[in-house]
Amino acid sequence: MSETHFTNSPLAVELEAGSHFACTCGKSAKFPFCDGSHKGSGLAPKKFEIDEKKTVYLCRCGKSGNSPFCDGTHKKG
Repeated sequence: MSETHFTNSPLAVELEAGSHFACTCGKSAKFPFCDGSHKGSGLAPKKFEIDEKKTVYLCRCGKSGNSPFCDGTHKKG
């Protein structure tokens, strides 16, 4: 996996308004976004909406209670 895949730090991404699909399997070549690589894994992408263009911090530890956004859980041990 590349360094942008699962790790203990968020990934800052500037996104346009609209629907986005976050990768949950870690196999996407477009990580942190879904490219369909999860097919057959039993996992599905996480759909989320952005109301206006802005920078968001996406979770990469996989433990956030506010997925796909970072909530600082990676700092709690």
